[in-house]
Amino acid sequence: MSHPVCTILNNGIEIPLLGLGCWDMWDKECETAVSAALEIGYRMIDTAAMYGNEAEVGNAIKSSGIRRDELFIQTKVNNVDQGYHSTMRAYDQSLRKLKLDYVDAYLVHWPIKGKRKETWQALEKIYEEGRVRSIGVCNYLKPFLEELDEYSTVVPVINQCEMYPFLYDLSFVQACQDRSILLQAWSPLIRGKMHDHPTLEMISKKYHKTVAQILLRWALDHGFSTIPKSSNTQRLKENFDLFDFSLSKEDLEALDRLYDGYRASGENPMFML
Repeated sequence: MSHPVCTILNNGIEIPLLGLGCWDMWDKECETAVSAALEIGYRMIDTAAMYGNEAEVGNAIKSSGIRRDELFIQTKVNNVDQGYHSTMRAYDQSLRKLKLDYVDAYLVHWPIKGKRKETWQALEKIYEEGRVRSIGVCNYLKPFLEELDEYSTVVPVINQCEMYPFLYDLSFVQACQDRSILLQAWSPLIRGKMHDHPTLEMISKKYHKTVAQILLRWALDHGFSTIPKSSNTQRLKENFDLFDFSLSKEDLEALDRLYDGYRASGENPMFML
């Protein structure tokens, strides 16, 4: 893949660390944003059945003219579709909407109580059949990972979670790293909140970068994947302009110390235990 920074997943597949998140983008807005992102140089696109925009993502991919093997496309099984047989059907439906023969990563969107084992077994079946390049989870905090250990035969390649300095829980990060699971940050820009925090502002000025760029670089410097969402072309360019600097060890540690458990989304997966 022609992308500034990639990593190798635990099953040997390459993934760009920086991608475009498509949450809360609708209809033409989504299609235009994905098209613009692909033109700028993004090669990883994250969507989900729950977002209701897989068809628009598929349209943008098709019209881009970019070779399929240069892209990393991931989507997720919707909460209402979880369970073994319904997950199998949901995957086929996502492929139809995306107009693709396969996706590069298929993820469990949320750890739904009473459905987690069956849903994961369906993902393993799809993977074993060679119909998806990799499988993973979202919002699987430490207890969910420990539960998954008990019945999984395939280790997730990705765990997509809300992640930024204020949510940098070292024990959770370690739990992912111990399993060779790539942490992927959703809402990495804290939904625009906390950008006036003195530490963020100070580091932003030091590097002559925006707070958004500092937050994204923080994720990359930790080896995390990150999927900022924007439909604004200027911001898409700004979010991609991360590859001419990195944060010093001291500044990375200063950001790490901001951890206080703050969740901009207000959604704590622990309620699903």
